[in-house]
Amino acid sequence: MTAMHRIVIVGGGAGGLELATQLGDRLGRRGRAQVTLVDRARTHLWKPLLHQVAAGSMDMNDHALDYLAQARWHHFRFQLGEMRGLDRVAKTIRLAPLADAESGAAVMPERDLPYDTLVMAVGSHTNDFGTAGAAAHAIALDTPEQAERFRSRLLNACLRANAKGGPTEPWDLHVAIIGAGATGVELAAELHNSTRELVSFGLDAIVPERDLRIALIEAAPRVLPALPERLSESTRRMLEKLNVEVLTGERVTEVGPRGVKTLSGREVPAELTVWAAGIKAPDFLADLAGLETNRLNQLVVQPTLQTTRDAAIFALGDCAAVAWPEKNGWVPPRAQAAHQQASHLLKQIVRVVDGHAPKPWTYRDFGSLVSLGHYSTVGSLMGGITRGSLMIEGWFAGLMYKSLYKMHEYALHGFSKVALDSLARLITRRTEPHVKLH
Repeated sequence: MTAMHRIVIVGGGAGGLELATQLGDRLGRRGRAQVTLVDRARTHLWKPLLHQVAAGSMDMNDHALDYLAQARWHHFRFQLGEMRGLDRVAKTIRLAPLADAESGAAVMPERDLPYDTLVMAVGSHTNDFGTAGAAAHAIALDTPEQAERFRSRLLNACLRANAKGGPTEPWDLHVAIIGAGATGVELAAELHNSTRELVSFGLDAIVPERDLRIALIEAAPRVLPALPERLSESTRRMLEKLNVEVLTGERVTEVGPRGVKTLSGREVPAELTVWAAGIKAPDFLADLAGLETNRLNQLVVQPTLQTTRDAAIFALGDCAAVAWPEKNGWVPPRAQAAHQQASHLLKQIVRVVDGHAPKPWTYRDFGSLVSLGHYSTVGSLMGGITRGSLMIEGWFAGLMYKSLYKMHEYALHGFSKVALDSLARLITRRTEPHVKLH
């Protein structure tokens, strides 16, 4: 008997977990391959939900998925750990030792994990471009832990201001959001509602319209620069109606403990600062066993999603630099790209296990959608839905936005479980506060 083909997927984000789940059902269950998922976290949360966790309008425990449970249900293995090295000759990856977060006691030693096919799906994190003070004083929203940290600090800021009888300093209860892309805009709109909901639970010394201030700072000339200008202007008007201060054409040069400074000399007071401008792939990819990377640390891949210098290694999602010939550029780092790549690699890795060469992938741009919380949703639909670009707003756009998460859940769980979970959440939502209070 020949040994089973060993497939190792590093990164349990949207694309990596979808691929591991479906490969487990397709190959692992039938004993045709051994599928292993590696991630440094114990649970998965869809990254586009992090702004809701940060605002307190979503409890991440209600939506987090345990990797060990998913592995058992879908016939793959899960290894808890952080990748720290790669040996392309021996075909092994090295995982860093794992220690208890509180006691520091060793949990698992440094170890090597062999592979026949390796898929890198480690995603991306915020790029602060080396801005002075950003690492020390700004909070990114790359992980559930960071989102929960911001939410906790926001709650404490409200409790502190209320205990003092209201804000007493210029920066009290002011939030500065750097970057008016999708994450920044969605967070600003979500915070407008959740902070008012929070204050309504007995924080009588705070007057939301007077005391709660949100500033959205963008270096580009307009918010949502990736969307059509009409939608950008519509979004700006909506944000201004929500009393969000929108500052465009302002590049942040310094972040301090009590606010930010811009190139034009403007100073924006802030008790809390969120950095939501720019992304890059993890730094360890920049010098990983000689694989080709770009200036954002992304692995450069061929149309087949195989890395340019090793056909046994694939990359998908935000950590992959995939050429987009139609636009003379690169495929944008969006959830829809990771979903499409995972669906494509499912078929191609089956071909590799069967001894065939993988086929190239073609990106289909279905547009972009940005949620403004309870107030609206804006976006543009493209691709197979319309011949050109269809700009949409309001209820229909909101429905399309919610369907993106349902598509991700469907890829992980199937129709029946998604339907039952959605019904259960709808019922419990009516019996619980709409903002997390602890």
